[in-house]
Amino acid sequence: MRVSDFDFHLPESAIADRPLPARDASRLLELTPNGNCHDRQISDLTQLVQPGDLWILNDTKVIPARLIGSKPHGGKVEILLLEPLARTEHRSQTWLAWGRANKPLKPGTTITFAEHFSANIISRNGKQIEIELNADDVAAAIEQHGHMPLPPYINRPDSDEDKARYQTVYARHSGAVAAPTAGLHLTKPLMQQMQNAGATFAHVTLHVGPGTFQPVQVEQLDEHVMHEEAYIVPPETADLVNQAKREGRRIVAIGTTSLRTLEAATVNGELTAGPGRTDIFIKPGYQFRMVDALLTNFHLPKSTLIMLVSALAGREHVLNAYEHAKAAGYRFYSYGDAMFVSTSLR
Repeated sequence: MRVSDFDFHLPESAIADRPLPARDASRLLELTPNGNCHDRQISDLTQLVQPGDLWILNDTKVIPARLIGSKPHGGKVEILLLEPLARTEHRSQTWLAWGRANKPLKPGTTITFAEHFSANIISRNGKQIEIELNADDVAAAIEQHGHMPLPPYINRPDSDEDKARYQTVYARHSGAVAAPTAGLHLTKPLMQQMQNAGATFAHVTLHVGPGTFQPVQVEQLDEHVMHEEAYIVPPETADLVNQAKREGRRIVAIGTTSLRTLEAATVNGELTAGPGRTDIFIKPGYQFRMVDALLTNFHLPKSTLIMLVSALAGREHVLNAYEHAKAAGYRFYSYGDAMFVSTSLR
């Protein structure tokens, strides 16, 4: 298949650049197995729960990974932390990052973010750099001086509101530089109502990387190489999922990151516990091994995420649903509305 097979036009006015006042005020588009669209509210998830369902959450926590600093002789530098390479002590940490400046960043350059908080560039490979962060307490310095890494299509500075709202209510393991956005709609009361309706929740952790927003640079899908991300499947989650699968109960992924974790960690029909890394690319034709349904947001044209949803629900059904959503005034992307895919048509 070609990347252009997953293109659609979206007016800029449909992109949500801020969250709604309440998390559970979002709309929900249900895509049925035969391709019909039903307009709902997020609160209707309680009606979509089937008794015995196991819903999988990604409990990664977004870090304020965007750092703004300057070089010794002036010149603004923007750093996006990707993942730690070594954390030997509070005062010094080595990270993989992306760097942006008016001139290429050279190894040996010192970047100052604030008094007593700086970085030394160790090496550079294109946009990607290895840096050593220095502070009395590096983690605390990142929290104090870092900015929330809002997606590139949100054309505004981050705010205090984003520190809370670009984070799920169940986030607990720091490491993501992008939010698992399907979970942004959930509240503790709504989750309790879903449990009352027969759902059980379990957690995985996949630290979402910035590659989730990167455009596909090739035309043929088979030529695309996915970005790699780290995940952890707790033993208790593996036990719950494998038992549910044996009993024929439905596995519902909350977000594409939860889905990718489940599919990547499944071996011979069993979910494997433990840490791992995945660059799994799920596109139409993929044979799902674990996931039966998906709660997800609306995704960018020609993105690997709309390809993933199309693999689960069928490309034509998904594109038709997106046209329905545009006409009905749904809000798109990270701070936008959600879609529930209750079909396993390939």
